Amino acid sequence: MKRLIVYCEGPTEENFTKEVLSKYFAGLGVTVTPKGVGGVSKYSIIKKDLERLCKGDKTALFTTMLDYYALPSKTLGVDTASGDLYQKAQHIEAAIAKDIGDLENLYVNIVLHEFEGLLFTKTSAFEGVANAKQILELQKISDSFDTPEHINDSYDTAPSRRIKRIVPTYTKVSDGTKVAKCIGIDGISSKCKHFEKWIIKLTNWAKED
Repeated sequence: MKRLIVYCEGPTEENFTKEVLSKYFAGLGVTVTPKGVGGVSKYSIIKKDLERLCKGDKTALFTTMLDYYALPSKTLGVDTASGDLYQKAQHIEAAIAKDIGDLENLYVNIVLHEFEGLLFTKTSAFEGVANAKQILELQKISDSFDTPEHINDSYDTAPSRRIKRIVPTYTKVSDGTKVAKCIGIDGISSKCKHFEKWIIKLTNWAKED
């Protein structure tokens, strides 16, 4: 059975990996395990961790869930990225991969702009977490951007802070996972192009002989 290990920035991504991503890939014969690191403040830590993990276990594929929002300032590629949002993300991913040595068992993935942005794919999935008025407010935000991945990344406008302001009772780990489960991997992929690219690449790897 193939093994996929997801290097997760925080407990929200870790729970998403356990409860949503792992079940999606189980049908493809892949065991998915999160590697939670409790947040990263320096790029040097990310690099050291990924080098150690990938070189220490070459039988597994490693991938990452690193938020584009608040990436450490010295992250490779951040200062040289240009073009649209997707081109910037791809540039950063490639720069990190190259810096680590273009390891065959590593697929670097940046989440745009952070995990909570993906939840705007289907705001009705907040039912049970938010009331009707709050869901309407969330939908207004979603409608004002090209895609959920474009919901912007300043301190005050990050997706998670937008949700928390509208739904004060929202808890990132449990409620975020609940909403993501309701939307589903295919649902998120339908509106989030960069997320979809990640899933397609992992799926193609899972199907390889």
